[in-house]
Formats: sequence, structure tokens, C-alpha cells
Amino acid sequence: MNFKEFLNTDSLFALIAQSARELNYPTYLVGGYVRDLLLKRESTDIDVVCVGSGIKLAEQIAHNAEGHVHVTRFKNFGTAMIKISEREVEFVGARKESYQRDSRKPIVEDGTLEDDQLRRDFTINALAISLNANDYGDLVDPFGGVKHLDEKLIKTPLDPNITFSDDPLRMMRAIRFASQLEFDISPETFQAIYDNRKRIEIISQERIITELNKIILSKTPSYGFKMLFQGGLLDFIFPELLALKGIDAIEGKAHKDNFYHTLQVLDNISEMTDDLWLRWSAILHDIAKPHTKRFEDKIGWTFHGHEDLGAKFVPDIFRRFKLPLDERMKRVQKLVRLHLRPIALVKEHITDAAIRRVIFEAGEDVEGLMILCRADITSKDHKKVQRYLDNFDIVEQKMQEIEEKDKLRNFQPVITGEIIMETFQVKPSRVVGEIKSEIREAILEGKIKNELKDAIPFMKKLGVKHGLELKGYS
Repeated sequence: MNFKEFLNTDSLFALIAQSARELNYPTYLVGGYVRDLLLKRESTDIDVVCVGSGIKLAEQIAHNAEGHVHVTRFKNFGTAMIKISEREVEFVGARKESYQRDSRKPIVEDGTLEDDQLRRDFTINALAISLNANDYGDLVDPFGGVKHLDEKLIKTPLDPNITFSDDPLRMMRAIRFASQLEFDISPETFQAIYDNRKRIEIISQERIITELNKIILSKTPSYGFKMLFQGGLLDFIFPELLALKGIDAIEGKAHKDNFYHTLQVLDNISEMTDDLWLRWSAILHDIAKPHTKRFEDKIGWTFHGHEDLGAKFVPDIFRRFKLPLDERMKRVQKLVRLHLRPIALVKEHITDAAIRRVIFEAGEDVEGLMILCRADITSKDHKKVQRYLDNFDIVEQKMQEIEEKDKLRNFQPVITGEIIMETFQVKPSRVVGEIKSEIREAILEGKIKNELKDAIPFMKKLGVKHGLELKGYS
């Protein structure tokens, strides 16, 4: 690639180069932006390293730019960021780092470009392009990063044991890059991950979940999870998922390996959606199976109630990972709890009442639920899989017809507690709740329509049955 020609097509690089010359700072594009240029991947976040003050360089660029450019300064880190032409550009002075064994925070000193490249995690992220007048557009590649890009290989510039011991998060980053880019990790690098796996315990959950979510969002996330398992990291960061692994057999009856089943479901759902929370629902849909596993002589292995128990596990897992405890968590929890419901519909005669209940309970997440259930069909018997998927087509068609007719997506019974209390002149009580519940069930069963002309007479009959006296609401 002709980097000089590329740089000349973009006025931003000329602005950075001009500002750096005015400060007499040797300056380079560095890291992921350079890597992605070579991989022909789109990238809008640009990292610039200078031999000098990154903050002063950012300020000089803001001064020289046309129009107002705001500089965000991070003085504690000696970095600055500007947003220009819809792109974020981060500036940092070249530095070298050293670590103490019991800390993940480096001791930072000013350094050269070579020092800065040496401190970077992987050879493919240690590439730099000069913005200096004497060698403008030249690639600086001291560790064979271009070769490793061609070989699709993740390697460290330093001894990987030093790299991973210094900052153990780099072990997850190695796996994340391999998963995102569909690269291999070199044998010595992967061995160092295994050898240093326990060091991941000093890393905060916030940093871990950032990398884990990027693995989850990669094209084939099972690839990353298998490396997390083989590298020994899964033991420390996600023991609940690891607990799914293994097959037990009694009297010749065995269950499937729920760890690999879960990874297959995750890959399946990833072919259908980029929604992070739907992918999390795939990861957690069987998370309680180890706690509900039983062997029954006539049936074999059962996991009764794993969907309800799994839903109860979701908040604790989200809390530990520092994931949001808001509607996103509740959505995952709902999908875990309901994930068997549509599958049950294809195993039996499909009644309108059964479909109404699924639509009602899933609400706005009914499409996500059906995506999860389709992903959950895993079998080596391709005809069996196709039979289930064909049945799902029938269920979804029926769902659409019932939804259009009954408007159940945001279903609320027309009879409220206030109407019941006014009709029978009673205060809030258990009987009011029982009548509301019976009315809702009658609507879902198709016995009455969700309209006042049907629901009022039905409510009055229920009140009489419960021993209440009609006093209002004619």
C-alpha cells in the first residue's frame, strides 16, 4: 500500500503534520488505525504518537484548524482527544512503561517511538506511519507486524510472559483480536496465556467485560470462547459457563455437552443478529442446567426448571460483570425464562390459547424470543433441525395472525382493579386480584374478547361466585 498517496488524499493528516512541524515534534500514526488500513477495515478512531507532548500537539492542531475544534485533555495520562471531520483523534507523547509484579498500573516515562512501539501489546498493533517531512508516509514496522498480518497471527513484541504478566488484560485482548480478525495465536503466545492465566484476577471487571463483549460481538464468538477455555481464563472470569462442560452417562444414557451446545446456539444466533443482549440470552439460556440435572430411570437425564432458575441467575451474573442492571438485563432474564415456550409449541397441537400466552408474556421481545428459539435447535440430524424450523414457520405465522386480531403485544385487560372495586364497592384485597387474574386468563384462553361488552358480564359473574354484591358500574 502506498501510504504517502493515501495520506495526501486527506487534509486531516496534512493538518497534523503541519502542526507537529511547528512544534518540532516527530509524529506518527500508530496502532489499530494503521493495522486496519492494511486489512482494509473501516476505522474512524485515529491514534497519533509524538515525541513530545500529546496535549500540546492537540492544542496546536485546534489552533490551526478551520472552525472551532474542542480539545479534551486527560492530564493524568498525558493524552488529549479532538473530534474533527466526524473522526476522533487521540494524541499521546511517546513513552516507555515498566510494571511492578503486584500492579497492573505501569510506571510511565517519556520515550522514543521505538520505546512506544515496544510497549504495545501485539506486533500488528505496533505499526506506525511517519508524518514527518523527511520520510512522510514511510511504514515503521520493527517487529514484523505486516508479516504477521499476512500470516493471520497474533504475537507479542516482547516475551509474551512479560507482556501478559505486566498487563494481564492483554491475554483477553489477544483472544479478542483473534476472534474479531479470525486470526491464530502463535503457540508460544498461547502457552504464555495459559501459564499466566491466574494473573487475570487482578484485572477489574469493567476492563474484562469490555473485551468479553467484543468477543461476543465477533462473527463467530465460539472461536473466542473456546480459546478462553483452552487458555484457562474461563475458570476465572466465567465459571458458571465452564460448569456446563462435560457429559455424564448412566446405563448407556448420556446428555449432550451443554457447554458446546451453548456455543453453537451463540454462533447460530450471531448469524441472525448483532444484538449484544440477544447474544447474551444465548449464552445464559441453559446456565442453570448443572443445578437442575437429574437422572430418571425411564426418561434419562432431565433439567426440569432450568429456565426459571436460569432467569434468577441473570441479575447476579450481570452484577458481577458490571453489566447494566436495567431493561437490558430484564430483557435477557425474560428470554432465558421463556426460551422453552415456543419449542414446546412445535411439539404439540398448536392452540390459539397457548400462542396467546407466549405473545402476552414475551411482549415486545417476541421476535427476539423466536430468534433465540431457532438458534437453540442444534442437532447432528439435519432433517430433525429442518423439521423444527419448518414448525417454527407455522408458529410464527399463527402468532402474526393472532397478534393482528387480538393486539396482544402490549396487552392489558380492559377490566382494571378500579372497575372491580367500584362495581362491588370493595377495597383493594386478594379477591380483587383473583378476579383480575381470572379475567386475564379467560381473555388469553379465548373465552371472552378483551372488550368491555364481553368483560363486564363476565366480571359480574365472577364477583357473584366470590360472594360479592353488585353495587355499581352498570
